[in-house]
Amino acid sequence: HHIDKFALCGYSMGGKFAMASLEVYPEKVNQMILIAPDGIKTIFWYSLATYPSYFRKYFRAMIVKPRYFYKLVKWAKKLKLVDKSMLKFANSQMNTREQRRRVYLTWVTFRLLSFDLQEIAEILNKNKIPVYMVTGKYDKIITAKNMQRLLKHINKYEKINLESGHTSLIKDTAAYLNNNRGILKFNNESIKH
Repeated sequence: HHIDKFALCGYSMGGKFAMASLEVYPEKVNQMILIAPDGIKTIFWYSLATYPSYFRKYFRAMIVKPRYFYKLVKWAKKLKLVDKSMLKFANSQMNTREQRRRVYLTWVTFRLLSFDLQEIAEILNKNKIPVYMVTGKYDKIITAKNMQRLLKHINKYEKINLESGHTSLIKDTAAYLNNNRGILKFNNESIKH
């Protein structure tokens, strides 16, 4: 299609795809929009569910036998190991067998897709690619604070923190961008270091 330049955008797990695409096509990317991206800071529960083979088997068993999932949720609630909003999000993603299967396959398949954040930053800086980091004020899954692990190495970025939780971030980001047309054009006043 003779596309010379394009923007990358990734939400949650899609953040990994955006960063992988950046590594492959750095000279073609003209901007990067990351919406609560996974791949910058891995949450404990994701690591637990996907890395040790024992837990991976338990996680897989949840596809067919959701009672295992509900036992785990009940246990985590009782011990106050997980924020209520995270449990609500997990429940919404695990309602049906197909949803549970998709979560399992996604998490396990992409568990080894990881990035050297300094290398990602070097690519962004070298190619002068502006980054928009969108996070949600009420997002307990991927927090604005954890995004500093990447942002502290980047020269040109803008942080956008919306009154939002993780599940409503795509809708809220679309509304924000619609109300702030032209925001994706960097100017010196909007760039934060």
